Amino acid sequence: MGPIAGLRINAPIKLAILTVIETSQNGGVSARRSCSLLMIAYRRVVRWQGCRRAGLGLVDGTPGPKEAWHRLLPEEVANITRLACRPEYADLSHRILAVTVWEKGLCFVSFSSVYRVLKAHGLMTARGHRGTHNGRSLAPVRKPLTGANQRWCWDISYLSTGEKGIYLFLYLVLDEYSRKVLAWRISWVQTSAEAAQLLETALTQENVLDLPDDRRPEVINDRGRPMQAKPIQRLFEDHAMPQLFARPRTPDDNPFIESAFSTAKRAPEYPGRFHDDSEATAYFEKYFDWYNHRHYHSGIDYVTPAQAHQGLREAIVRRRSVQQQAQRQRRRAENQKVSPPQQQKHRPPALVPVV
Repeated sequence: MGPIAGLRINAPIKLAILTVIETSQNGGVSARRSCSLLMIAYRRVVRWQGCRRAGLGLVDGTPGPKEAWHRLLPEEVANITRLACRPEYADLSHRILAVTVWEKGLCFVSFSSVYRVLKAHGLMTARGHRGTHNGRSLAPVRKPLTGANQRWCWDISYLSTGEKGIYLFLYLVLDEYSRKVLAWRISWVQTSAEAAQLLETALTQENVLDLPDDRRPEVINDRGRPMQAKPIQRLFEDHAMPQLFARPRTPDDNPFIESAFSTAKRAPEYPGRFHDDSEATAYFEKYFDWYNHRHYHSGIDYVTPAQAHQGLREAIVRRRSVQQQAQRQRRRAENQKVSPPQQQKHRPPALVPVV
């Protein structure tokens, strides 16, 4: 009659199959071999035998509820779709959108729930200008960080201007633990003197010189000429800050600063070209204020870099978890009010191999 897999079987046929298997075992045929000949899953037979031994019988139990008790409430779905359709949130990924609705107190749902709602309403196509992650990048081996100002990374990036072959330069210092931008500057030249002013600004703003030598951050950079210049190396030596160098042609050795540049240049408002240094400075003043204080960073549990730098990350993540659990319980209570309770399906005992 063909394979039994996927077919519902009534109790008398189940009993007949078990009888055939037991009779075959008495004749020296293993249970697995009998299941193979009958084209039925061995684990299914084991489950039937367990139910019979436990006195539950072989009759199928009443199916459970078709929908989970903790399913999203209609107002939660409406809040998610309404926020996703607003122009200022149209470029957000489903994860950042989830964090946004958490922080606004509209609802507390998981990333996957937001994704399913957006997909069901046709809102998951072409959200934002960012490329997709290929999932194959590997983080470099580094000492674990437990707080801010333990490791800094810095680099210099080209900014296009209206003239071909003429560039501005964006100097940037980032804290690896919090991803906060500690200092930045715009310049027409790429020199060690400009880099020294950038680093001195970061040292002053973070009060690093007030720390003991053994608590000062180490600094990682690539092997560009400003990074290897004697004045820069001497600056780090004088301030007891170890300088680490990335391997040549290996951007993954300094990934956080590279990611920060990529995020900045893929922002929807990024102009692509700047007329002069004053225009670039005005743009990045606004951008880095948003980045530090309003950007929910995926690498630090979707808190802002400023919050992570202040040591608030764990408390915020814990608060969100409590709120999501409370909302889950509220959904169960609300959904049970509108849906009559249904008899739950009998849970079979633990599987016991057929002997």
